[in-house]
Amino acid sequence: MESTADQASVVGEYDDALQALLQLLWGDGFLSPGGAEEIRRLLAGSDIRGCRVLDVGAALGAVDQLLVQEHGAASVVGVDVDPTMLRQLDERIARAGLSAQITSLCVAPGPLPVADASFDVVFSKDSIVQIPDKRALFSDVFRILRPGGRFIASDWLRGGSGDYSPEMAEYFRLEGIVYNMASMEESIAALQAAGFTDIEVFDRNKWYLELARRELDSLAGPMYPLLVERLGADKADHFVRNWRQLVLVVERGELRPGHLKATRPA
Repeated sequence: MESTADQASVVGEYDDALQALLQLLWGDGFLSPGGAEEIRRLLAGSDIRGCRVLDVGAALGAVDQLLVQEHGAASVVGVDVDPTMLRQLDERIARAGLSAQITSLCVAPGPLPVADASFDVVFSKDSIVQIPDKRALFSDVFRILRPGGRFIASDWLRGGSGDYSPEMAEYFRLEGIVYNMASMEESIAALQAAGFTDIEVFDRNKWYLELARRELDSLAGPMYPLLVERLGADKADHFVRNWRQLVLVVERGELRPGHLKATRPA
């Protein structure tokens, strides 16, 4: 599937081959960069012990399991638009014996079907990039949080504004996933417009450039025979081209992962 930027994400973008690749890179159940270690970095300085957490874009559930088992969340509701991935989430959580603490909710694009002021933390790991209207999303997150509640997210941001470069357009084509990328400045403005305070944004471009280069070296080198065995030569070659283009747009500063933190005033 070819991707078009700035449109709503659709179910099924993360096909079996892409899921397999990402888990080989980042660990079982993880579909975003850095796996468990990057979750730890994102939560550094943010104590979520005993909190009710809503996870936007829960996917396969490894993140939600980590939020409870390692970071002490009292409960997590993982929301996603893809029912197939949520079935895998439910199976993972059942195997871990955590079904009383972690539940899933399949949603449609738009406002989330949860009550006002019903969560202590709204969390997301690299899923907001697939949502076109950031202002509407952040307003909904503000509604969902109790007074004093916190928004903690990692997002794929963009450098600059205006039209995407041909290099970025080619990355989108190879990736095959819808991207709706805001800049750091646009993200801050949208959070402020929603009513958030104590807004912090951390640029993760340097970290991700180093990681993506290592991943490319691995995909094109020692991991390549495994990719061919698991996915076939055509898919393996496609993912190597994809990662080469990814490194290029991160080097150019056009793709800038970032951490976002904000608070709903008490």
